[in-house]
Amino acid sequence: MFNDFFFKRTDNSPLIIFRIFLGILISLECYGAILTGWVRRTLIEPEFTFSFIGFEWLQPLPGYGMYAYFFVMGTLGIFIALGYKYRFSIISFTLFWTAVYLMQKTSYNNHYYLLVLISLIMCFFPANRAYSLDARARPQIRNESMYSYVKWIIVLQLFIVYTYAALAKLYADWLDFSFVQILMRDKAHYWLIGDLLQESWVHKLISIMGIIFDLLIVPALLWKPSRKIAFAFAIFFHLFNSIVFQIGIFPYLALAFTVFFFEPETIKQLFFKKKPFFQPSQINIPAYKYLFIAGFGIYFLVQLILPVRHYFIKDDVLWTEEGHRLSWRMMLRSRSGIISFKVINNDNGNVINVNLNDYLSKKQKGRIAAYPDFIWQFAQRLKKIYSKDGAAISVYVNSRVRVNGSKLKPFIDPEVDLAAEPWDHFKHHIWILPSEETKAKVAPAK
Repeated sequence: MFNDFFFKRTDNSPLIIFRIFLGILISLECYGAILTGWVRRTLIEPEFTFSFIGFEWLQPLPGYGMYAYFFVMGTLGIFIALGYKYRFSIISFTLFWTAVYLMQKTSYNNHYYLLVLISLIMCFFPANRAYSLDARARPQIRNESMYSYVKWIIVLQLFIVYTYAALAKLYADWLDFSFVQILMRDKAHYWLIGDLLQESWVHKLISIMGIIFDLLIVPALLWKPSRKIAFAFAIFFHLFNSIVFQIGIFPYLALAFTVFFFEPETIKQLFFKKKPFFQPSQINIPAYKYLFIAGFGIYFLVQLILPVRHYFIKDDVLWTEEGHRLSWRMMLRSRSGIISFKVINNDNGNVINVNLNDYLSKKQKGRIAAYPDFIWQFAQRLKKIYSKDGAAISVYVNSRVRVNGSKLKPFIDPEVDLAAEPWDHFKHHIWILPSEETKAKVAPAK
């Protein structure tokens, strides 16, 4: 049964059209990042970027180099869509995109992470075997079929994304609709729909439907009787997100994925009328079967573990942020805060109150006021700056944070020298003060 499920040959029309959609969307994302000023604001103007901890060696190119970097990525997207030197193009894009993803997190987005994963997966798929410049140049590689595992790998990846997104929404501020109200507050100026988005019944509808959609969309698309209804609902859902939240290419990438849920013959008739249709054939087990099982088995095991790691870290992820990233916790919280940094020269006792405007962009200041890894990284940078003459430096923080519109609460222990603290990706940092809920649990009974 395993072999029949994964190694049957089937028509490759869904993979071919997805390659074309993916390439176009990559180009729009990368060229758009240049034209909208995202590259300038995020990677060129800041004095430094907050990279993922451990990847500090990944830095933006100097001067205007990042414009060229994104132009190259956009061009690789065109090559992918055309199927030109496909393997080189998709591998190159995956490396380029992953690097720029890791070199900054001020503009962190789950959708950027999803593009890393999908691009990586596409490196292993024969997506250039039809309707490509590669197949035109080398007719011997042309093929109208693919292994059925191509579909099921994409489906499983999407199922993980949507399911964890649904489960993450099962918390108080989402279930009482208060967070959706916060999300919609700054949409009041939208033409035609701004006032509607402030209605309480709309908040309830969005909250409930958000959970239902994430939880059921993949099963509903897989089940033929509900497929067309689910697809229509997916169009509405993702266009709504695109208009209201303006989240780039993700809604359209999500719609592009749906080609894997329809029958290959249906996709062929819609997009490739002249393409010969490959009838599903006998099982054809490849020589790399066990390598395939091991590789994707490990990949999906990691994908299943990463989103739940925060359950094994002390305190609430909503407060500490520890274990939040790479976990499909999408649009779940609003964080803001106030913060000040104090640098002490332990050799002479001099105290310097740091002016954040001297080092950070407006968006970086918003992040550093509310996110512990940003706070720690900036403390390490201050240590590096002020210890250039060999002085022993300590860095202390006074911080208060507001989560989902709550009152400002103390966040970082002001007595801890952050310059001397290590970072651990999988453990709680004791200099993050406990949440109110945690303090209530450990408080002695009166």
